[in-house]
Amino acid sequence: MALSFIDYAIIGSFFLISTVIGVVSSRRAGKSFSEYFLAGGQMSWWMLGISMVATTFAADTPNLVTGIVRNDGVSGNWVWWAFLLTGLLTVFVYAKLWKRSGVATDLEFYELRYSGSAAGFLRGFRSIYLGVVFNCLVMANVILAGIKLGGVLLGASPLEVVLITGTVTVIYTLMGGLRGVILTDCFQFVMAMFGAIAAAYVVCNRPEVGGFAQLLEHPEVQQKMNLLPDLTDMDAMIPLIIMPFAVQWWSGWYPGAEPGGGGYVAQRMLGAKSERDATRATLLFQATHYALRPWPWIVVALASIVVFPTLESIQKAFPDIDPQFVQDDLAYPAMLTFLPTGLLGLVIASLIAAFMSTISTHLNWGASYIAHDFYKRFVDREANDERLVMIGRVATVGLMLLSGFVALTLESAMQNFSIILQIGAGTGLIYILRWLWWRINAFTEITGMVVSLLVAMFFQFVSPALELPALAAWQELLIGVGLTTAAWVAVTFVTPATDEATLRAFYQKIRPGGSGWKPVQQRLEAEGIVVRIEDSISRGLMAMVAATFLIYSVLFSTGYALYREWTHLVVSLVVLLFSAMALRWIGNTKVDKTSHV
Repeated sequence: MALSFIDYAIIGSFFLISTVIGVVSSRRAGKSFSEYFLAGGQMSWWMLGISMVATTFAADTPNLVTGIVRNDGVSGNWVWWAFLLTGLLTVFVYAKLWKRSGVATDLEFYELRYSGSAAGFLRGFRSIYLGVVFNCLVMANVILAGIKLGGVLLGASPLEVVLITGTVTVIYTLMGGLRGVILTDCFQFVMAMFGAIAAAYVVCNRPEVGGFAQLLEHPEVQQKMNLLPDLTDMDAMIPLIIMPFAVQWWSGWYPGAEPGGGGYVAQRMLGAKSERDATRATLLFQATHYALRPWPWIVVALASIVVFPTLESIQKAFPDIDPQFVQDDLAYPAMLTFLPTGLLGLVIASLIAAFMSTISTHLNWGASYIAHDFYKRFVDREANDERLVMIGRVATVGLMLLSGFVALTLESAMQNFSIILQIGAGTGLIYILRWLWWRINAFTEITGMVVSLLVAMFFQFVSPALELPALAAWQELLIGVGLTTAAWVAVTFVTPATDEATLRAFYQKIRPGGSGWKPVQQRLEAEGIVVRIEDSISRGLMAMVAATFLIYSVLFSTGYALYREWTHLVVSLVVLLFSAMALRWIGNTKVDKTSHV
């Protein structure tokens, strides 16, 4: 597809602005580990919130949503919309605890919470397991989207896309550290949102579609529009509603939606100025991520059903694309080929922005694990900040190379999404309870991590090799959660607890509250040690429920307004109003008690 001079000028201007931000940020980035990986812990809440949204606004996300809509309808998005509960639990219960911990990475938490060689092993192993294995799987998904976008919009080969985008992103990430990532994220998010909305408007007005009103009347589109699956269709209800809300949100682990917080979300919270800023940043992220962003992608996905009703129609329109990559998620970049000069360049730049914001965050986050939690902890305890930054930069290059290689082996965004969900199945409850129950120990986490991985590998490789009967993804997930949870609960009770000194120090520093720490509280009380408890877990959970209704109401209200379903819109707005009032009331309820605990 040929781009005009204007298109190239817009794309070039985007690269120039991003590079300037990186250059300016580089003046401070290399000063210390804290500056390079935590932006000095002094970033504003709104910038951190937008940065998290920009990170999850990856180049693969529109493709993923498009594939879901084309296969399962709009209601198919509940497979990830349900993670809102996970995010809001982090907002109202855990954000302040993360900031209070004072750790440099979320993996350093392990030796704050647990004791002995098991804690050290867990920290080191997860620095590689998450920082390399999981991280590269996520980045590979993003690069796969770049491959499809580059093939459709620019006629580039998969290898060309990997080499060019990988080189540009690595250079940019190496320069600015986390501060540069966050500042550029804010600029890139504005571009990405504008590009997504503009693309939705243009494709709806294509002659084949006939405008938005005509789109909504198309028979095939009407079958895909429902925000909720058919309540009588258990084949849809189980994987889209029952499993996500009954099991998935608390039991699974997915980057950006970790129960109890973690990964780059924890990195952003640790980079906030205060506990309040950490909470506000994470709330902004959840509201924008789930309530505002999906609709432009959904509109394009619905329009693609009219223009490209089958995979064969996509392959016919783009015969040079490798058939391996012709899946339903390719329909999104295919629709963008209809954009006019100027807007095409802007949208391509916005997708590059989405790509860069996600990859740069994952590179910086993964490199922080390798430098701080592996190299300094196990290789060179005396390493200074300059050396740690250098190790982080080397790790950045290595992570990019490995992710690019993995991306060349994948076929669809949904394929990798399912693999990652299965690998984390059954571990989520551990990350919730470790803050709230003293008995959780390092062996609990090791067991959960190992068993969940073994179950995922069985379903991915062993079961097909043995030609066992295929199971639905939700069935595999449920089995994984059951086996993993049973294993870690058993191990928790048969292995030694974390030593008393570590438990006491953790409780006094974090002040989590709750009855799960009662034995530790009683022993401290006997010695007359006073701990001030300012947080109420029950109030946090109430706020979580109110905010869940609030954000889903915004999501539904936007959809019903687009669909012109006015009765449903009024109901959604009423729910929105009452949930906002409830959240405000809960926020004004003060908890301030001093306990001899």
